[in-house]
Amino acid sequence: MRPVVLAGVAVAAVLGAVALAVGLPSQDGTDGGRDRPAAAGQDGGEGPDGGRASTGPSAAASRSAPASAGPTAGPAAPRGGGAGKGRAAATPTGADGDDGTGPPPLTVATRPYTWESPCDQHYLIAHGPGEVAPPPVEQDAPAWVAVAGAVSSGRQYLTLTVQGTRGATVVVDSLRVREAGRRPPLAWNDYAMGYPGVGCGGGVPTRSFTVALDAARPVVVPEAGHRNFPFKVSESDPEVFYVTADASAYDVSWYLELSWSSGDRHGTLRIDDRGRPFRTSGAGGRPGYEFPLGGKGWVPAGSTTP
Repeated sequence: MRPVVLAGVAVAAVLGAVALAVGLPSQDGTDGGRDRPAAAGQDGGEGPDGGRASTGPSAAASRSAPASAGPTAGPAAPRGGGAGKGRAAATPTGADGDDGTGPPPLTVATRPYTWESPCDQHYLIAHGPGEVAPPPVEQDAPAWVAVAGAVSSGRQYLTLTVQGTRGATVVVDSLRVREAGRRPPLAWNDYAMGYPGVGCGGGVPTRSFTVALDAARPVVVPEAGHRNFPFKVSESDPEVFYVTADASAYDVSWYLELSWSSGDRHGTLRIDDRGRPFRTSGAGGRPGYEFPLGGKGWVPAGSTTP
């Protein structure tokens, strides 16, 4: 039995030495990485062009678009670029303030490149008229914007379809605008979507709201004669909201926050362009171009007017 006893003592001695080594600090005075504070900026959070609202929007806004104004002419536009990659629909991410009992009981389909009227819709592009494709029809605007690297000029018209899910009735309490960046207007060329000489109609639909992005604190305001929040939505009874955002003095990156409640649940959904802020810039008196109906290229604005 003595060899067995000695073997047991040897094993105990080895285990004791290992435990002592683990408990000792390293030679450089650190604890081997345990309980070490996380590096700054590595908390897993996302900026304003990600899924959650950020506490530092100005820094992330620089990632949402070109950092400086471009020239009036330049190389061919990068494919796949542009504001929000030109995607026409999105379900907003984030559920700040929710009680964590599951997904929010509503969805929001976002169309950031709808047109209130073709005559009113313009885009700023950092390329000359010979490098820009003819104006698209409205349903093709997202792809056209992406290829051209375009930014909404003067105003941007959003369509939001809000719908309850899983049979829930949801109260849409409010819609707020959040600014993610503000810069001087882009020094790019201005391209009109309407064709000269072609009539442009269009009224103001119900549930219409405006946002003055030049204001010190932009807010969502109902059009004259239209009711304000709250609204109720369900799976069988959605609501469609129309938001017109305008800017003249600045190039603004921004997004919306929709507050909701359903029973004892409540939360906030961020509404953006598939994870990126919307972007609207004042034209700043930039050179304008239009595309004559049946024409073969862009011409200076007003040159075809009788």
